[in-house]
Amino acid sequence: MPFPGYIEYKSRTFCNDVKCPVQMGLNSKKQDSEESAKIKKECEKCRFSARAFHHWLIENGYIIIRPDK
Repeated sequence: MPFPGYIEYKSRTFCNDVKCPVQMGLNSKKQDSEESAKIKKECEKCRFSARAFHHWLIENGYIIIRPDK
């Protein structure tokens, strides 16, 4: 649930924005198809680092939060 005035990150926004070749392949296939399932396996070996994703989040105004214990 997003905070008022904020939006949540939608899955694969980063992938689409950086034009990840794997994501571009997924975009051309029917969702939940056998072909897309095979392509998604490639995501396990993502070409982009967590550092690149983190910096992309910051550059695009996203914040990462968690509840206080």
